[in-house]
Amino acid sequence: MRTLYNQPAEAYSTFRLKNTLSEVIVIDELSDLAVVNAENPPVIIGEGSNTVFLASQDRPLLRFLAQSKTVTAETLQHIELHVEAGHNWHELVTWAVTQQLWGIENQALIPGSVGAAPVQNIGAYGVEFSDVCSYVDFYDWTERNVRRLNNNDCQFAYRDSIFKHQLQGKGIIVAVGLKLYKVPKPVLTYPGLDTLPTSVSLQQIYQQIIAIRQAKLPDYNVIANCGSFFKNPVISQSHYQKLQSSFAKIPGFSVENGIKVPAAWLIDQAGFKGYKLNNVGCYEHQPLVLVNYGGADGAALLDLVCLIQQKIQAQFQIMLEPEVRLLDSNGHHYVES
Repeated sequence: MRTLYNQPAEAYSTFRLKNTLSEVIVIDELSDLAVVNAENPPVIIGEGSNTVFLASQDRPLLRFLAQSKTVTAETLQHIELHVEAGHNWHELVTWAVTQQLWGIENQALIPGSVGAAPVQNIGAYGVEFSDVCSYVDFYDWTERNVRRLNNNDCQFAYRDSIFKHQLQGKGIIVAVGLKLYKVPKPVLTYPGLDTLPTSVSLQQIYQQIIAIRQAKLPDYNVIANCGSFFKNPVISQSHYQKLQSSFAKIPGFSVENGIKVPAAWLIDQAGFKGYKLNNVGCYEHQPLVLVNYGGADGAALLDLVCLIQQKIQAQFQIMLEPEVRLLDSNGHHYVES
């Protein structure tokens, strides 16, 4: 365990706003979590690919870096893995592909740590984290022990889980259990994958996903960004049909509780692709990605976020919700007033 003071926020967020983090606690071992102040627990951060510090942080932040990976069970059909939260997600996907293990190949190149995956229930190209999750191990600040939550306990939904609600701020994810398959289980329903043959190899899917993502999304090492900024909204069937009468080409995908509409399409239709405002903007090849062109601050980003939300609300009667964590100076999530 080590504590770092007055750290530049750019090193802890891929959006790279120029702020300062007053205190960053770095923990490598599960046992070290016992020293964390349960009365005033720190804000949990991962690799920073889904977090924007809108202002300098007064509250301590904590990174948990333990990253072991263990096979806990194996049959002819599948294996079960126990993976600690500090493991990099894309490196795990790459390892699974090299081992000919199916289940997470569609989530290649999603940045961030394994521990962040359950919080957002990360997903891409028809596959969500919840599809392969057996359990999540959660260290409770008050109880000072690890609770194991099975898949149902996690209350997974679209970009959502219990860790964003009842358990937010109550502890930290320390490990996950995954079930991966030795037999082919290709998911090829999304555009870009639907032209692949059903006999496609695991490696081919993995490479295709990477090619698609690299063509659409900017490298955050080159242009500061946090990937897809807004959630794809889910609206009612009647709302969707009403919009179709005015926007005949509006795309939509049936989901359990309505119709999911691509936020990128809405933002593009509203004229924001390539739009710039005070050193922030919508990426020219993918308007769902907001980027920092350098020198931006939290106020500039919020101005753009609010402008996009207001225009989409006025044009489509849909309120876009940020997928990215926007943290104020106390580590609290920004909520539009």
